[in-house]
Amino acid sequence: MMIVSDLKLQFGGRTLFQDVNLKFSKGNCYGVIGANGAGKSTFIKILSGEINPTGGNIEVSPGERIAVLKQNHFAYEEEQVLQTVILGHSRLLEVMKEKDAIYAKENISDDEGMRAAELEGLFAEMNGWQAEADAAALLAGLGIGVELHEKKMKELSGGEKVKVLLAQALFGKPEILLLDEPTNDLDLHAVKWLEDFIMEQEDSTVLVVSHDRYFLNKVCTHICDIDFNKIKLYVGNYDFWYRSSQLAQRLLSDKNKRTEEKMKDLKDFIQRFSANASKSKQATSRKKLLDKLTLDDLTPSTRKYPFVNFKADREAGDQLLTVKNLNISHEGQSIIKNFSLTLKKGQKIVFLAKNELTTKLLLAALSQELKADAGSIEWGITTQRSYLPADHSHFFQDKSLNLVDWLRQYSKDQSETFLRGFLGRMLFSGEEALKKCNVLSGGEKVRCMLSKMMLSGSNILILENPTNHLDLETITSLNEGMIDFKGTLLFTSHDHEFIQTIANRVIDLGENGNIVHDKECTYDEYLGEA
Repeated sequence: MMIVSDLKLQFGGRTLFQDVNLKFSKGNCYGVIGANGAGKSTFIKILSGEINPTGGNIEVSPGERIAVLKQNHFAYEEEQVLQTVILGHSRLLEVMKEKDAIYAKENISDDEGMRAAELEGLFAEMNGWQAEADAAALLAGLGIGVELHEKKMKELSGGEKVKVLLAQALFGKPEILLLDEPTNDLDLHAVKWLEDFIMEQEDSTVLVVSHDRYFLNKVCTHICDIDFNKIKLYVGNYDFWYRSSQLAQRLLSDKNKRTEEKMKDLKDFIQRFSANASKSKQATSRKKLLDKLTLDDLTPSTRKYPFVNFKADREAGDQLLTVKNLNISHEGQSIIKNFSLTLKKGQKIVFLAKNELTTKLLLAALSQELKADAGSIEWGITTQRSYLPADHSHFFQDKSLNLVDWLRQYSKDQSETFLRGFLGRMLFSGEEALKKCNVLSGGEKVRCMLSKMMLSGSNILILENPTNHLDLETITSLNEGMIDFKGTLLFTSHDHEFIQTIANRVIDLGENGNIVHDKECTYDEYLGEA
């Protein structure tokens, strides 16, 4: 258990949060959410002891160990992979070293013999004899094969290092587990394994920062929301928090509705939500907590969501796109081979591949930003296309342009009033609209690119990993906007929820750029067949 009392943190003249009083209990998983810059990672660092708060206290139950997912991927370059995992349990290592030091002596005194026996007991309690086997099992679960266990960390790829450091945090069954963006760089198999692992931790307290809504929905019993210098706990996963905050807003605004009617609405909402939950232990735990909710527990969110709404100027005809025998190479290596595609109106296609370069090059070619080595791409004469590449930095190089002038380049309506109003709906209000375009954050640039796409009136949208750099609020708005779009979509993404709720056709280019799956189905149906 971890108890936070009167926590306060200031950076210079800015108060990040204050008067924070929270209790994190065993058996629960808390999803830490908040807008970009709200202090999610900083909060985790305070709980881990890496940062000292300005005021307040953090109490941990005696004897409980805190484990943290390390973010420095180069901290253990000279260590072997298996040993790096075991390094996550510092107390176990201390016992091992002290024990080995005693046994290395030629003559051991009675006191040292007693100490050695005591250390052997501690070693056994911490499951020391199973340490290497347990570490190997964690690595295997995350997809790090046995052939890599004896290698040094510097020999691994960036993605492999992420998995090793995650295994390090999970090693030794810590009572308190702090994970900051644990699904970054994980493949589908590793994410699924991690979901199952967390849901099995009935004797641990888990806090996780993530922009992955599917992951938060799967593992969390509570949401810890950082908003306007406050941190509050809410029962349920991310979807329940989001929908209940909207319900609370509606109930508060309906002054004519009696309390009894509002309670009935709340109970009906909880019943519908619980019925959709999975059969996991986490879902069962959430349902018990939700059943105890009252109207006073519902709080409308003060979070702001951008307005994302794509509307085509005209409907496309039946002839959209025909691709025949497309071949694309990169730096002398063949990436896509004999790719053919016929696109139907209204299809929303997600492209998958083992190598992300494959889908990157394909979308660039389909958007005609890249010339293929061979093959043909024919777009229908009624199509109008808009493309969002993952690397869009070249759109923001003119240091003289503020956001109003930047957006004016892509708008039919050139008036200041219209442009400022449009930017305001994308959360660039007041002075924000006068920021220079070259100083924007990654998330702000994506919001600008989405604004450009909305103003284009295109009936074909091509998007490469559009949720990169976005906060949960913008991801949610973009998700809903793409669901509502009446045109045709071609996109890539790592976001399970995003793909599942949008795509109606899945094309998997496999490992070698050849189509291994092309079917009109949902993402979950594809995963069930894979």
